[in-house]
Amino acid sequence: MNIFVHFRAEELIQDEVLLSLFIFIWYTKYEEHSLLKFFMVVNNQQLKDFIIDSGLIPRGEVEDVSKRAEAKKIYLGEILVSEGKISEDDLRRTEAYILGIPFVDLKGQKIELELLSLIPEPIARKHNIAAFKKTSTALEVAMLDTDDLAAIDFIKKKVGLKILPRLTDKESMKGLLLQYQKSLKAEFGDIIEKETNVLKMVADGQTDAAQNEEDLKKLAEDLPVVKIVDTLLNHAIIQGASDIHIEPMDAQVVIRYRIDGMLHDAMVLPKTAASGIVARIKVLANLKLDEKRLPQDGRFKIDSSGEKVAFRVSTLPVYYGEKTVMRLLRESVSGFTLEGSGFHGVGLERVHKATKQRVGMILTTGPTGSGKSTTLYTILDILNQPDVNISTIEDPIEYQMARVNQTQVKPEIGLTFASGLRSLVRQDPDIVMVGEIRDGETASLAVNAALTGHLVLSTLHTNSAAATMPRLLDMDIEPFLIVSTVKVIIAQRLVRRLSNKKEKYFLTPAEIEALEKTVDLKHVLKTLKDESIVPPSAEWKEIPFYRPLKSEESEDGYKGRVGIHEVLEMSPAIRDLVIKGATANEVEIQARKEGMSTMLEDGIFKSVQGLTTIEEILRVVSE
Repeated sequence: MNIFVHFRAEELIQDEVLLSLFIFIWYTKYEEHSLLKFFMVVNNQQLKDFIIDSGLIPRGEVEDVSKRAEAKKIYLGEILVSEGKISEDDLRRTEAYILGIPFVDLKGQKIELELLSLIPEPIARKHNIAAFKKTSTALEVAMLDTDDLAAIDFIKKKVGLKILPRLTDKESMKGLLLQYQKSLKAEFGDIIEKETNVLKMVADGQTDAAQNEEDLKKLAEDLPVVKIVDTLLNHAIIQGASDIHIEPMDAQVVIRYRIDGMLHDAMVLPKTAASGIVARIKVLANLKLDEKRLPQDGRFKIDSSGEKVAFRVSTLPVYYGEKTVMRLLRESVSGFTLEGSGFHGVGLERVHKATKQRVGMILTTGPTGSGKSTTLYTILDILNQPDVNISTIEDPIEYQMARVNQTQVKPEIGLTFASGLRSLVRQDPDIVMVGEIRDGETASLAVNAALTGHLVLSTLHTNSAAATMPRLLDMDIEPFLIVSTVKVIIAQRLVRRLSNKKEKYFLTPAEIEALEKTVDLKHVLKTLKDESIVPPSAEWKEIPFYRPLKSEESEDGYKGRVGIHEVLEMSPAIRDLVIKGATANEVEIQARKEGMSTMLEDGIFKSVQGLTTIEEILRVVSE
């Protein structure tokens, strides 16, 4: 029977005898005829015909992508998604329709823990599968993958029921997996409370001054300390934190997590826990245990539920001891898309157009923590094809990508962005990513690389896309070099995303008038109509906005973040302005005439979509 498991449906249908046998085997094994459809794979021709018939994408575009998919021998859907012509969830719905598989929307649906636990959390997370309905004879499971035989087989053996697979979207799956996490959070809270009392007894009576390196090493290896630190790390991963702050106070230690850009108090531990926790983290990061007078930096990695997460550690002497901050770096870039990051409309088209260039520069700008690196990694993921060589120089390497040569900056041994970039261009790359342009030397090398047949991706710290021009001029880059190399500039911020539970409201005339003083509402309304977000006849007074509501999912009504962007394309008119030495304001005015939405305008657009709030946009853009 195993011989037939590995046949794909399109191969089997060429032989009626084999196909009949295949149907009989699977029907006998799973006792569910519809399950056969679930294992059938949508081929390129089926997908192409359906998309053309449905009018989802213009016929010419589909034909062009289909030819490329056939030439590269890859699935048509992969290219359609990577080029932003269709979303992953829309592709999944299309596949479900073609195969005749039920599609379920489970967003906001609460599943009993007993039912959810029929599939162990590691299996659910690894295979993106979750149970949501059970009868006496069958178990309905939501999935993202239409061809995951191993997960189905495992669950059938475990529960002893017929398995009825149902396709769902990524947001529904994320919500189901989040319910596992909530049960774990409660468990972690119990561990912390229990082990902190043990730790207090272990460390009671000891002072920082009395602890030498041997004492600290022993304390760091003590079981309560190990458990508490493991709990802190896992708790942060589950909450989706980007940073962990461990701050010693006069009589206690405060643990704070940065979640969706905002710091939240996570827990308070007794002061006696400080030495052990810091010592344990130093052991993990290979730092000097007895050095408390000078700052130290290190790094370590853990595996949590099959997800590899790196922690970048920084310790700093403060009045009451050592403050420790850990940045969480999730090492998988899979699943990121430009659409999922918040790009849309004209801006999305401009970015995709720039990715098709083989020379020039794509720059992302914004403050620290604005998602610049994630945007570049997403673009790299689109560009990462077998026929190109990609090299990067980064500080730090935030995500590990297959088939990409990534180099970590090490200034202490002379490996800087500039020296690393010099070496990279001798490695015959097609595409180069420079983590950050910090000085004139790096900027000059990046521009020269773009002039000599490379596509260069990098980041800058500026407040807007138009402000990038003066910044490069300050680094002594000649105007004619800027206009010759820069293809597109993306300025961005991250705003908190509303959770599923939110309240609809409408702006009053006074609020609309006040908003018009800072936002070009006419341009925003035109963009909303062009992208069919609102009806062609809509006016602001009848367009809904949303407020956050507290829920079990989120205490403040927000969950996750989404980007707001402005995408400036180097047009002939903007080239002329840069050559003439125009100010950033003059460049921005011209870019807006050519259809660019500012970050503030893009934020209002996303507020109408129900992704965020006006208050959140104004908070972030005014920072």
